[in-house]
Amino acid sequence: MNDLIRDLQAVVGAEHLTTDARECDYFAQDVFTRSEPAGVVVAPGDTGQLARVVGLAVAAGAAVVPRGGGMSYTSGYVPAEKGSVLLDMSRMGRILEVNRDDMYVRVEAGITWQALYEGLHEQGLRTPYWGTLSGRFATVGGSLSQNSIFWGSGHHGSAADSVIGLEVVLADGRVLNTGSAAQVKARPFFRHFGPDLTGLFTGDGGALGVKATVTLRLLPDAGEREFGSFAFDRYQDMAAAMSEIARQDLVSECFGFDPYLQKQRMKRESLAKDASQFAGLLKSSGGVGKAVKEGAKLALAGRRFMDDVLWSFHVICEERTAEAAQHCLAEATRIARAQGGRVLPDSIPRIVRANPFGPVNNMLGPAGERWVPVHALVPHSLAASALGQVEALFERHRKGFAAMDIHTGYLLATVSTNCFVVEPVFFWPDAIEEVHRRSVEPHHLKRIEGFPANPEAQALVRQVKEELSELFSAMGAVHLQVGKAYHYRQGLRDEPLALVRELKRVVDPGNRMNPGCLGL
Repeated sequence: MNDLIRDLQAVVGAEHLTTDARECDYFAQDVFTRSEPAGVVVAPGDTGQLARVVGLAVAAGAAVVPRGGGMSYTSGYVPAEKGSVLLDMSRMGRILEVNRDDMYVRVEAGITWQALYEGLHEQGLRTPYWGTLSGRFATVGGSLSQNSIFWGSGHHGSAADSVIGLEVVLADGRVLNTGSAAQVKARPFFRHFGPDLTGLFTGDGGALGVKATVTLRLLPDAGEREFGSFAFDRYQDMAAAMSEIARQDLVSECFGFDPYLQKQRMKRESLAKDASQFAGLLKSSGGVGKAVKEGAKLALAGRRFMDDVLWSFHVICEERTAEAAQHCLAEATRIARAQGGRVLPDSIPRIVRANPFGPVNNMLGPAGERWVPVHALVPHSLAASALGQVEALFERHRKGFAAMDIHTGYLLATVSTNCFVVEPVFFWPDAIEEVHRRSVEPHHLKRIEGFPANPEAQALVRQVKEELSELFSAMGAVHLQVGKAYHYRQGLRDEPLALVRELKRVVDPGNRMNPGCLGL
């Protein structure tokens, strides 16, 4: 290991490598899991350095684990072996090319979604899918390794659906180009030229290679927005409304909450009085006058309007013209009302859109409770059934939850016209970890009392998470950020599993690239 560290220092410089125990522990923990610390954390500065680091580490027999922004919760970058070389991609965060003629942008994989969005917004451009809610930390490369949804997903699907091509560092240090750029004389302007090699490296969790650069499609930034919020007494009716709105391709984002998660968010969020929220409105509204008007609406609505709401969902319509945005909202409203929904003040989607990459304070509960989600992607026809089955599973554990003060809620969302997301979330009293201390805003942390370590409650959460994974597999659900948590290998048919294993053998014969990820 000492020889390897010396070789790695020669590549990146001693200041971009650490074996400090605290840092190796921090970089190796995700939002839920703290297990094996890294042996060394290395921060390459460009594709050349990344390729040399990977090649040296694998040749020395070390496991190589890439880490993006550290916002995931499925042990994707938590090392499975002692002495792993963990790649901190934060130095590779540059926009390399914005091509307005051919409408693509090429970036280094360590760039955050916020940095990319802000760099393109100045030019009136954006990518179709443009980030997660944790995008001030979450990186483009990490999101593609895990796959992700939110901003733009209503129209454009997941992060992987916006990618044209990749530069991927393989286990032996070679750099593989995908998409049209795989051709000797071509630019990275198109994804498909023969078999889709790009798709092989999306959702792989770094098990097949490390993303060095990413090329994504560009769109003109939509200029007009409308917002809607709707209340429901039954989740079955709300799911039906969300699904029909998705099928009609009406909204850029559609997301909903259950009663518990709504109350949690209302405790933590200030919808009208926080100056930073108004500043976000000012930036996003297209003028001071409009921002003042919208701010007045939010102040008038306050937060009391959610007091009697059981289930709610919220939509954002982004279009080129005001008339188109208004039409889409009118249709979404008609569908919601037809399913028994009531129109609410649109404070929540306005605030969320005005501050698209806000603080990640929601990764803790209002009193500092630990938080972790689990999710399933199902077809619309299974959405209500999936929710019902999760509710039944939770009911079986209700006494245990009550004894350990464990609470559950839901985030619901739609993806393009064909997918419904069910994301149960857990809150429980437990000790705050270093990943929270470095991610949550300091002034927010100061207001939190926190809790002592609670291994019994965490063990029950782990047990129920595993039961949920089994339930989701049984219903044929799929997952983003598979990591080392979901039942990928166990659920595959024999033929695709054999092919995936053979691909792994070809690109990583020694199983040195994030071993254990995807169950490989």
